[in-house]
Amino acid sequence: MPETAPETPATSAVPRRKRGRLKVFLGMSPGVGKTYEMLRAARRRKAEGLDVVVGVVETHGRKETMSLLRGLDVMPRAPIDHRGRSLMEFDLDGALARRPGLLLVDEYAHSNAPGSRHPKRWQDVEELRDAGIDIWTTLNIQHLESLSDVILRITGVRQRETVPDSVLTEADDIEVVDITPEDLRARLAEGKVYVPETARVASENFFKLENLTALRELALRRAAQTVDDQLLSHLRDRGVSGPWAAGERILVLVGGDAMSASLVRTGRRMSDMMMNAPWSVAHVERPSGSRSDARSMARLSEAFKLAEQLGARPVTLSGDDVVRAVLDHAHRNNVTQIVIGKTRGGRFAEWTGRALATELLRKAQGVAVHVVTEGDLAAPEPATRAGPRGGADWRAYSASAGSIGAATGVALLLDTRFERVDLGVIYLAAVVAAAVLNGLRPALAAATLAFLTYNFLFLQPRYSFLIGSPTDFLTLVLFWAVALGAGALAGRVREQARAAQRRAAAVSALLAASQTLSAAQDRAGTALSLAEQASAAAGAGAVVLLPDGDDIVPAAASPEGATLGADAMAAARWAWMHGEVAGHGTGTLPQSRWRFQPLQGVRGRAGVAGIDASAVTAGSDEERLALALLDQGAVALERADLAGQALETETLRRADRFRAALMNSVSHDLRTPLSTVLGSATTLIDYGATLKPEVRDDLLLSIREEAERLSRYVGDLLDMTRLEGGGLNVRTDWTDVRDILNAAADRVSRRLGQRKVTRDFPAQLSMVEADPGLLEQAVVNILENAIAYSPDGTTIELAAFEDRSAVVISIEDEGRGIPSPELERVFDKFRRMEESSDRASDRVQGAGLGLAIAKGFVEALRGRIAAASPIQDDPDGEKRGTRILISLPKSIPTHPDLL
Repeated sequence: MPETAPETPATSAVPRRKRGRLKVFLGMSPGVGKTYEMLRAARRRKAEGLDVVVGVVETHGRKETMSLLRGLDVMPRAPIDHRGRSLMEFDLDGALARRPGLLLVDEYAHSNAPGSRHPKRWQDVEELRDAGIDIWTTLNIQHLESLSDVILRITGVRQRETVPDSVLTEADDIEVVDITPEDLRARLAEGKVYVPETARVASENFFKLENLTALRELALRRAAQTVDDQLLSHLRDRGVSGPWAAGERILVLVGGDAMSASLVRTGRRMSDMMMNAPWSVAHVERPSGSRSDARSMARLSEAFKLAEQLGARPVTLSGDDVVRAVLDHAHRNNVTQIVIGKTRGGRFAEWTGRALATELLRKAQGVAVHVVTEGDLAAPEPATRAGPRGGADWRAYSASAGSIGAATGVALLLDTRFERVDLGVIYLAAVVAAAVLNGLRPALAAATLAFLTYNFLFLQPRYSFLIGSPTDFLTLVLFWAVALGAGALAGRVREQARAAQRRAAAVSALLAASQTLSAAQDRAGTALSLAEQASAAAGAGAVVLLPDGDDIVPAAASPEGATLGADAMAAARWAWMHGEVAGHGTGTLPQSRWRFQPLQGVRGRAGVAGIDASAVTAGSDEERLALALLDQGAVALERADLAGQALETETLRRADRFRAALMNSVSHDLRTPLSTVLGSATTLIDYGATLKPEVRDDLLLSIREEAERLSRYVGDLLDMTRLEGGGLNVRTDWTDVRDILNAAADRVSRRLGQRKVTRDFPAQLSMVEADPGLLEQAVVNILENAIAYSPDGTTIELAAFEDRSAVVISIEDEGRGIPSPELERVFDKFRRMEESSDRASDRVQGAGLGLAIAKGFVEALRGRIAAASPIQDDPDGEKRGTRILISLPKSIPTHPDLL
């Protein structure tokens, strides 16, 4: 069974249910009474109070079976439209909605009608079990996939409806419904299995006594083996020690021939005989070998799919020395049993020791090699050649013939001009050219044509195909030897070059895709890049779907405008919810032309990608490259998600820091002035009549100063809120910065105390485009900061000047200055310097927002702000003072002569 994908936000929200139990009523053939026995047992369970529902039961017109349905709840079947006909099938969705305690589903190996969600009924049962519903079903032994070749040899009939062995192995209960072959043939003769005419034909074919005996043995052996496997598994789980056969490991070698499926089934049977020994199915790719045709790749893909269904692990090996690659893999993975096929023919290779089976037997050490021969009952397949390759062969033969024609023309010309010319060398060169350019077979044809032409035109007797001397025959042998050697070497070099080109193209495509996916900034960009890269790699349409709430929606498609029908969306949703491949060529909604792959990242599923599989050859290099790109895309989408989450986390972290700093500031900067106001007001109310006038005036002054301080603080908070929220509204106008500096100085005049403000303005100064209100508030904040950190008796200087491209404002104080390490952070929010010793009181202490707001306002005006400290030496030799510079750009630079 496929592995369960890690939980994602979409899947983890679905409550997990206990997997439903499965009971299989197993029989050797039709007519033994499986359905009858299942219905009898179901009626007993219903009498015990269990909710028993008949999902689907095939009575085949048998009255005894039909009578057992009375009193049971039978679900209606669902119509499936197919080619204008309405086919009645088991209602899977109805069963999932009904959720009975026990559901009866007859004929486990039944093939559903085209258009159903799953092509096989056993897949319906698996979905029902995943939903927590207990199932009873029936099965004949001939429908087991691993036994289909054995059944073919016994009965001469190939079973088209099969179930993987793994589903029977994982069944919770197996009940063998058994009667003797004689009794079954008697039932057949009495018309209790088929109608009389059909029964007569069946008794002479499938229901022959020897067939039934063999099938009965298979059914009993398989049931006993399943029970034994379950016992061993139970003992292992309980920690009971024993001589387990855990050392056996099986490796099945398959190629692109017709024996691949048979070899996989053989491997499964061997695994069963060895107590469910782990097994894998391997194919060896030769980098220097010729590229497999479409049919071989399709066979190989089908063999790998069958291996996965039967519980094997598909493996692809690579190496020019096939035997060495297989044995190296076997030794690395402790393989003890190797299964290989041997087709008819190839006697020369066997005699020379180059046959794969022979060479493997000769070189294998410590490994048992099982050689499976090709059966006579194998289904014949037409040996037609693929169209494109056939066209390429004819072009190669034509080119080879053309080279011989050109050589003939040159030889005729030389023969008329010169005497005693070795014309065979010319034909030999033409044969070598044909071998190098076109390969082995066209080279052999060219060699034969060259000899015939050379013999007919230039050897005695002329104009005759008679061979005049033994040396002429040696010439033919030489031509063929040269063609064989050069053609084989040239063909190998050419295939190696093509393989290298394919690998280089694949690596380049993966590198380009990785770079493109890494450059994407968000999920949407990553999805679009993935769709484009997958479409280019597969040579077909591609679409990427991303989660949106509880559903998935198309996020990107290539080519643009590709749409998904209802069946394709159903397959995509299945792939998303179950973490399994769905759509074309799979066991879920195979009628769709799209195949959907869940994009499984490290932490969970990131989305679903679909490829128009109807335009892609199964098992081709294009398909494998596209799947590799999808794996990269899953990680890229997950990385985009993590980047978005990291940005969101950083935003929240900064907001939390701002909130914490704000609360710390509020706790101090609001409490102190409020306490002062409250204390002064309370004193005035309680003792106002007895206070001296100067005391009362001092209290009123304190109230006013603290109220102004509160007003400034609230104004700073509002300004910072506008800056942080992007709600700052800038209204520019032509502004004279001298007016702004004078207005700002007037606003802070009452807070100067014993400090002086000097102004140094030029007589003429260019005007700038700025918001007067924002610029004035920025200057006020800087002045208040200078007042806070300057002792009484010092001077604060306001200056303005201009250069070619900007007007500059300078504000200097004679305070203690700013330490060099603090200069870079002086404009940070809630950043305060340690209180200086010459500050008179806490009244001037601010929230640490003034310079941050000034910086935000200046930058909103497209200006720049900077701080420099210290800027001067005091009489004691200590460096003091701070200068804040504001640079505002000019709309039109001033000519240097006008400055």
